[in-house]
Order: sequence, then C-alpha cells, then structure tokens
Amino acid sequence: MLDERKTAILGAVVQEYIATAQPVGSGHIAKRPGVAVSSATVRNEMAVLEQEGFLVQPHTSAGRIPTDKGYRFFVDHLTQPGLLDETMNAQVGDFFAAAHGRLEEMLHRTSNLLTELTTYASVVVGPKADAAIVRSVQLVGISSNTATVVVVFGNGAVESELVELGHDLSDDVLARAAAHLSGALDGATIAAVAEIPPSGDAAVDLVCVTAFDAIRQVSADDHVYLGGAASVAATFDAVEVVRNVLHTLEQQFIVVSLVRDIVDRGMSVAIGVEHGVEPLSACSVVVAPVVVDGEHLGSVGVLGPTRMNYPQALATVDVVSERLGRRLGES
Repeated sequence: MLDERKTAILGAVVQEYIATAQPVGSGHIAKRPGVAVSSATVRNEMAVLEQEGFLVQPHTSAGRIPTDKGYRFFVDHLTQPGLLDETMNAQVGDFFAAAHGRLEEMLHRTSNLLTELTTYASVVVGPKADAAIVRSVQLVGISSNTATVVVVFGNGAVESELVELGHDLSDDVLARAAAHLSGALDGATIAAVAEIPPSGDAAVDLVCVTAFDAIRQVSADDHVYLGGAASVAATFDAVEVVRNVLHTLEQQFIVVSLVRDIVDRGMSVAIGVEHGVEPLSACSVVVAPVVVDGEHLGSVGVLGPTRMNYPQALATVDVVSERLGRRLGES
C-alpha cells in the first residue's frame, strides 16, 4: 500500500496523463492541488513509484506515464463512483424514453449512445432470443421450395431465417405448418420447447421440423452490437496498435468472450493485460451487466485506451446498463 504522499502524486500523474496523453514531469505535478511538496521531492517520489512498477519513463529525457499497475491502483483506491452530468443524464433519459420498436434496433442505437457519451468503442450484448416468450410465428413462401420463418418475441426481438424445404410445397401446406408452429410456440420460449409435436400430416411436419431447427439455432446466437471502433482507433498513434484493435473488434466471438469473462469474474474494469486478450493490451474495458428481475440478460461496456477517463466511463456504463435493464423489463 502506498503512503499518502505517493498516492497523491500517482493520482495526479494519472489524471494529468489521461487529460494530455503526454509524459508528466515532476515540476508540473508539484503545482497540482493536494500535492504541496517541492519539485525535487516529487521527482524522488516518482522515481520510487517507477521502481515499484506504478510509473514508467518512456524516454530518458521525458516525464513518466502510468503502467497498468498504476491505473489499477488509481481505479481501486482513487476513483469514486462518478455521476453523469445533467446534460448526459438527460440525453440517456430522452434516449430510452423514445426507444420503441424492434429490440435489435434499440440495442444498436444503445451502442451508438455509449460512443457518443464516452468517445470510446462500445459493446452491447443483448439477451438471447431463445429465452424470450414467442409472440407470433409466420412462414412466408419465397419460392416453391424455400420459405422464410419469422418469429416475433415478447421483448421486441425479431428473428428470421431462410429455410430450404427440399421439395415443392403449396401455400396451403405452409399456412397449416405456420398454424401448427404457432400452436406449439406461442406463449412459450424456444429454449423450453424440445420438439414440435406431430400434426398428423407428413408434409406439414417436415416444414415445422425444418423451420423450428433453423429458428432454434439462430435464436441461441449472441446479439452483439459494436460502435465507435474508429473513435477508439484514433486515440492511438502506433499503426500496429490501431490494426490490432480494429481487427480484434471485428471478431464478435472474441468481444463477447471478453465481456462475459470480465462480468463472470465480478469485475467492472479490466486494464491492459488483465483481460487476457493480447491484441487489446493497450486498451481497458469497462463493463456492467444488464439485469432484469434479478436475471443477467446481457452486458454493456466501453473499450478505450488504458488512459481512459475511468470515472466517466464507469458512470456512463452504470447508468446505461440500468436504464437498458429497466427498458427490457417493460417489454
């Protein structure tokens, strides 16, 4: 544990580096409120903080910058739960007050909202459709042997999938298959239905089984919405870092696994190498679960440089996750 003076100096260095992205010198820190010691004393203490792994000097003639360990100390010991300012709070409130219609559209727009509020990349992992109540099922013929199965869920999600039926089918068979599917699924969840019971008509049953298999597969997929990748890339100077960040954000499986792992570990902030995704080692991730009636249905988060504004990021993610959970609970 650092003593009071080293804690104050480390906090000042972190805050200054977050604000300027420039190595921080002892003379500048000595003038900060709450430090109140000479530049020489600050310089000595910064040297000790470097030896202990909280700071690093990128160039011999430059000041110092925080390490992942320094940021972790700052987040754990010096970061108070932030509050969104009045304008941002109003923006979040207005957004969710007007958020109606398809769930997918709302989640996509929520990712854009997070980026607007923080300037970082955002990720929203929505609830899987297979846990939501089915409101209606439709089968729409596309050709003589293909159809689209469309399922509307009670939470506003809509899933559709093109199915190959393998042989010519009449509109009458499709209509009877849609009615049979509706009878088996309406008011239930996809996850709770093991199979569609036989109708007594082989042609209808083939359509129902094929359609149900397709919709069961797609409704079990994660719904992931990313925003602001270009914004976070612009915060890095090194071309290789930018390339790594953009390439990794394009891989949904990695992003979902990253967010899920942080939440499962009971963390709200993962800094640099802590999250274990090497191409994103220059980034920190701030996440919060989306909870509805005590059930964890999704997550929201932001990804930015390790020098991100942690108090603002934590406050933004907490408010948006709470409001999104409340909105989903109203569905």
